[in-house]
Amino acid sequence: MHDQTYDETLAHVATHSNPSALRITDIRFTDIVGAPFHSSLIKVYTNQGLVGFGEVRDGADKVYAQLLKSRLLGENPCNIDKLFRRIKQFGGHARQGGGVSGIEIALWDLAGKAYGMPVYQMLGGRFRDKIRMYCDTDVVDKATGKAMGEALKKRMEAGFTFLKMDLGIGQLIHQPGTLSAPLGFLEEMREKSRNRYNQNFDGMTDEQIRDIGNRHYDIYNIPHPFTGIHVTETGLDMLEQYVADVRSVIGCQVPLAIDHFGHIGLEDCIKLGRRIDKFNLAWMEDMIPWQYTEQYARLARAVTTPICTGEDIYLKENFRPLLEAGGVSVIHPDVLTTGGILETKKIGDMAQDYGVAMAIHMAESPIACLAAAHVAAATENFLALEYHSCEVEWWDDIVVGSKLPKKLVQNGFIAMTDAPGLGIDDLNDEVLAEHLHPDIPGVWEPTDRWNKHYSNDRLWS
Repeated sequence: MHDQTYDETLAHVATHSNPSALRITDIRFTDIVGAPFHSSLIKVYTNQGLVGFGEVRDGADKVYAQLLKSRLLGENPCNIDKLFRRIKQFGGHARQGGGVSGIEIALWDLAGKAYGMPVYQMLGGRFRDKIRMYCDTDVVDKATGKAMGEALKKRMEAGFTFLKMDLGIGQLIHQPGTLSAPLGFLEEMREKSRNRYNQNFDGMTDEQIRDIGNRHYDIYNIPHPFTGIHVTETGLDMLEQYVADVRSVIGCQVPLAIDHFGHIGLEDCIKLGRRIDKFNLAWMEDMIPWQYTEQYARLARAVTTPICTGEDIYLKENFRPLLEAGGVSVIHPDVLTTGGILETKKIGDMAQDYGVAMAIHMAESPIACLAAAHVAAATENFLALEYHSCEVEWWDDIVVGSKLPKKLVQNGFIAMTDAPGLGIDDLNDEVLAEHLHPDIPGVWEPTDRWNKHYSNDRLWS
């Protein structure tokens, strides 16, 4: 019997690919709406037939990812950190991080498939076999706390063990005597919102439509301390009663987080926080812009409810000031903003050093959900992962996976499998075609125009 060569031995081994020879050959996109928002889904193709799946953050422009294509073609997707360091300068906070993050997720998916290993295993293994989901529930058709309580109770009956709801000036803006602001400002906000979301644009010029969008952007992007909006005692009474009514329905045992307070300043956040401290809340989220580190520290010292923020922060180093200042008890990164899977894992580990838990923001398709779930499985201080698609009946049908359950979220949890990569074998193009963005048609159309974009990107001389 002769000694077998390496190639002969390998012929008897079930290999998933030849990772060292794997190369990126193409990147394409499909834009869908309603899952629950606008999502740009990503396919990264390779020379060995493996495909990696990613996603640009909800509501972001896929251009943030397309401009990266020329910097990735011909590269080995398994060199994740190297490629991330090459492209991370093209990301930014909030939706501007969506391109880099979405591509990074697809690279992890490819690496896992190439080596036949789930992403969580490549991150160091898992701390848990199933991922707790917290179910977000907005205020539409829930004008009273009792109505919101009943909606949340249905979530509990479906198996969810962690809940979130909205509470803020959006519920007060039509109630006389609940808010004060420079005269005419609240009316202007309502008008700009109506023009942006309820306007019939038929017959309007592109310039007129653009002007409506820009005026809406201007007024709704005034940072909280500069709006001049304050909540009156009557308004505080109403919000306090709303939470009391919710708790009267769902009880005080189930964790309940609160979000979407509106653009009010620090002092009003403190007044409201003190009013609702008594209701045993899981956290108060994004009360002020995350950049105001000192204000977060003041807020955290002034109330007893845990303070949470982070969904709009790009890169690990930008979480550090909040942690060092003691401004948060819960960090809340979005895998599609932070820079992706590895960066989110690093953020969680760093937060643990400060005694801070990590919940994960997620309002996208099952691609982003599974990416976040792998991070959650591999991060010790993980608390809960957001789920925003209870009412989207076709959400689970977007992905195809031999080891994925028909319904991804069951009884409030996602069960992790040992499927390689993210666990996604393919996407259901028929489902995607039924839910295409009306202004961005086409399923996996060629993106050759991005193949040769070049600029001198070096950040130093």
